Amino acid sequence: MKSTIRYMTWPFIVTGLGLALAAFIGWQYSGTQAGALSFFLIAAVLAVLEISLSFDNAIVNANKLKQMTPVWQRRFLTWGIIIAVFGMRVLFPLLIVVIAARLGPIEAVRLAATQPQEYASIIHEAHLPIAGFGGAFLMLVALNYFFDQSKDVHWIGWIEQALLKIGEIRGMEVGFVLVCMMVILHFLPDEKEHTFIVAATWGVITYLLVDALGHVLDRWGGGDISAGDMARGGFGAFLYLEVLDASFSFDGVIGAFALTQNLFLIAIGLGIGAMYVRSMTVMLVEKGTLAQFRFLEHGAFWSIFVLSIIMFVQTLRPIPEYITGLLGACFIGVAFVNSLAWRRAHPEEAETHTD
Repeated sequence: MKSTIRYMTWPFIVTGLGLALAAFIGWQYSGTQAGALSFFLIAAVLAVLEISLSFDNAIVNANKLKQMTPVWQRRFLTWGIIIAVFGMRVLFPLLIVVIAARLGPIEAVRLAATQPQEYASIIHEAHLPIAGFGGAFLMLVALNYFFDQSKDVHWIGWIEQALLKIGEIRGMEVGFVLVCMMVILHFLPDEKEHTFIVAATWGVITYLLVDALGHVLDRWGGGDISAGDMARGGFGAFLYLEVLDASFSFDGVIGAFALTQNLFLIAIGLGIGAMYVRSMTVMLVEKGTLAQFRFLEHGAFWSIFVLSIIMFVQTLRPIPEYITGLLGACFIGVAFVNSLAWRRAHPEEAETHTD
């Protein structure tokens, strides 16, 4: 219990400060206790929303983070959280408004502060390219896991074994995503086709660039210890995690505008949630939880695959965020239960695997 609380110390501190700041902003906006309480509650709900939507992100992050050196793990928790909170929860929505409305950054901030309804409308209008980019990137993340020829543990046996066989064909993950893009393109109105295909293509390109950078760093590291550390657990892995976190965050950021149009309140609520996700990631690595629960990682990647499909479908019709959260939680929950059952059925092998 004490060790778990140790991981959650900073999230608890940020939660207290964030909720207090949310209440203060509510008081400044309304001048009433009811307004302060409303902002306080909305920030709390946003934090829970972020945690529920991003728990699978924590599991996938942990798989990558365990390969990183302690130095880069700490950097992921410091620089990474700054990028996650201020980059995705503040700068990203502002950037959308700057590009979509052709405003300067200062004008965009003023719009967010003084005309939140118009600001939220611009964000929602930008949902198509966001969903296209995120759907393509996340689908490649999931397929790369299921097509990995070194993968020897299967949860949904016959499906994952079939995917593994398909993965023997070079470039099939990209081909699969391109087919999905063409299917969506067939159902989109003509005026939206160009926006979607450009955004989704950039999602594929971004994944390939990040993946290529990791391979370059691996080769560059060679036998050099410092460079090898950079490759195995340094900048390449850090960049991959940040792009992955950004893709996961699209859904939460867009969904947050269903609760409030106040940019600062969204940043506080989602920022609190991001702190918990980061701490859960490190806890999963240091306590070896992924090794103890055999199928937990599989559940997370199935959750990612479903999320990528949902993001593609969202280009055609809206899907409530609670459906996304519930589906992800179901995959992870079932994988957790199956892992416990496997441990009970194979106690000796589970003990060896953990060690």
